Amino acid sequence: WGLGLKNMLSQVTGNRVLTEADLVPVLETLQQTLVSKNVASEIAKDICTSVRSSLVGKKMSTFSTVKATVLPALEQALERVMTPRQPIDILRDCVTKRETRSNQPYTAVFVGINGVGKSTSLAKTAYYLKQNGCKPLIAACDTFRSGAVEQLNVHAKCLDVPLFQKGYSKDPSSVARAAIQKAKEDGNDVVLVDTAGRMQNNVPLMTALNKLIVENKPDAVIFVCEALVGNDGVSQLQMFSRALSSSNSKTGVDGVILTKFDTVSDKVGSAVTLSHVTGVPVIFVGVGQKYNHLKKLSVRAVVKSLFKD
Repeated sequence: WGLGLKNMLSQVTGNRVLTEADLVPVLETLQQTLVSKNVASEIAKDICTSVRSSLVGKKMSTFSTVKATVLPALEQALERVMTPRQPIDILRDCVTKRETRSNQPYTAVFVGINGVGKSTSLAKTAYYLKQNGCKPLIAACDTFRSGAVEQLNVHAKCLDVPLFQKGYSKDPSSVARAAIQKAKEDGNDVVLVDTAGRMQNNVPLMTALNKLIVENKPDAVIFVCEALVGNDGVSQLQMFSRALSSSNSKTGVDGVILTKFDTVSDKVGSAVTLSHVTGVPVIFVGVGQKYNHLKKLSVRAVVKSLFKD
């Protein structure tokens, strides 16, 4: 916790009923702390309003402090803000599809702008799924950027996971379709599709991505974004979602992976803002360079990061 908030939360002790007057200075400091950690101001205000509503008139237990009382209310408020309209669990969904639709692999397409760690995040996801009993196949559908196939090939060899590729200057949708067919033939139950990084306003590349999604009907479209960009990630995600919504019966984008999450403790609030504004869940965060440095984002971890000294 920041020192100001720590001091504020320790001022009121237990065995009394909390009043609005007790909470005003606490919530003012809480709102300032949230905004300083990149939570959008209107969302920070919404969280504080929720905390106030749940605590005014509540009797504190003997020897309790406001901190001990506010923390659970804060976690509940963040849980509400960060709960997506359409939850996604790649492992669960992969296993469910394997059990209910024989010989039909679960397919996830990874999208995002240039240089955000998309291929590395895909490789980490492949590692996670393989460790949990799945048989992933990686599809090299970035046929645009020089070196993209070779980069994936390095990951595939390190992970001992098959790579399907047709080289460069090929139609990405056709490569994805052939990769899915190859996975069916070889018994791979999940296909992870790498795509070319593109700016959301690059019409030709967005058209090609739309084509891939329309023709291959993936189970999930995963948007990869740097945590470092903060609230700019919200506008990026919204533009990708709008561009892809015509090709995806749901929201256009189904889940988000935030990269470089370990380096931006003062910007962790961007995850709160992104989930709340777009309704798209943050399914994983990248917390390092190794393949196992991919973690699920828990509300408790967000609370801890938000109020770390």
